[in-house]
Amino acid sequence: MRQVITIVIGIVVLGAGFFIARGLASTEKPARPVKEAVAQTVFTETVKNVDIPVTVVESGSLMAKNRIDLYAEVQGVMQTSGKDFKPGSVYSQGELMVSIRDNDFYAQLQAQKSTLQNLIASALPDLRLDFPEAYEKWDNYIRDFDINEPVAPIPESESDKEKFFITGKNIYTTYYTTKNLEIILSKYRLRAPYNGILIDAIVTPGSLVRPGQKLGEFIDPSVYELEVSVSKSQMDYLAVGKRVVVRDQDTAGKKWNGKITRINGKVDPGTQTVKVFIEVRGKDLYEGLFLEALINGRYEKNAYEINRSLLVDESKVFVVEDNALRLVTVDPVVFNEKTVIVKGLENGREIISKPISGAYTGMVVSVLED
Repeated sequence: MRQVITIVIGIVVLGAGFFIARGLASTEKPARPVKEAVAQTVFTETVKNVDIPVTVVESGSLMAKNRIDLYAEVQGVMQTSGKDFKPGSVYSQGELMVSIRDNDFYAQLQAQKSTLQNLIASALPDLRLDFPEAYEKWDNYIRDFDINEPVAPIPESESDKEKFFITGKNIYTTYYTTKNLEIILSKYRLRAPYNGILIDAIVTPGSLVRPGQKLGEFIDPSVYELEVSVSKSQMDYLAVGKRVVVRDQDTAGKKWNGKITRINGKVDPGTQTVKVFIEVRGKDLYEGLFLEALINGRYEKNAYEINRSLLVDESKVFVVEDNALRLVTVDPVVFNEKTVIVKGLENGREIISKPISGAYTGMVVSVLED
């Protein structure tokens, strides 16, 4: 009896559970809310193709147009001059830069002058007898002879006989030897060839200077040259005298006007470029300064210039059609530092003017004119 009651209760519980589950299953679940698509706000610009001048940007180091390496041609001990022979010293044209002790050589020159003077003096009696018409000029020459002054040019012979006589007395040889010693003596004093500044000094007072030894470097700081390498494809647009803008990348706003002064006639076989030299003048220019030259080259016809950040995969840009983004292929022809000149965009196209994070084809957008 108890077993029957247990079976009946089990059947009742199972039946109740079945009907409860069926009721729960038939209960309607509330529908999930559908998110509405939010349009991304974008800035656009309208394409208008024009002829765009291509600016060639090349860089190089400034070099003084007038520069000279100072070398010694004589031997001796360097002496102190009016200014310290050190980098940064400024000299005017003709000002003494280097002085080398010349006591021994000066005495040799004086002895040579005395020899010349004695030779002419000893020839005067014979000149008076054999060449009375030439005696006066030689007599005046020896009277004006000053051993402490540069030797004056000797009188010209008026006849072959007089010339042979002077030659026989060894006067010509002695005269030219004396003049040669005077030239060598002048090399013991090195003077500034133009107004400039010393940028390198290798020797100091007290140093023994030898012939052929480099003493330093001297430049004219008023005019410089910028050497840049330009692609041979741009050479048709370059000419001597063409104006160029030169700028300093590290200092915003610093620009100078320059002009092309020389164009090398050789193409570098490795880089296919040509050396172009640009003359630059102005303040705040220094030897070795690294600058950029902006040279106007050819024109790209029917092209459009955009920011380089707008390029996708180096050859596509996003355009807006029916309030949605679409990728179109373009032809980049010139890459500048921050922009790129492209072809293939139709006039009137709306392209985005500022990059969009996570942009994709079909993305719904809200357009704002930039």
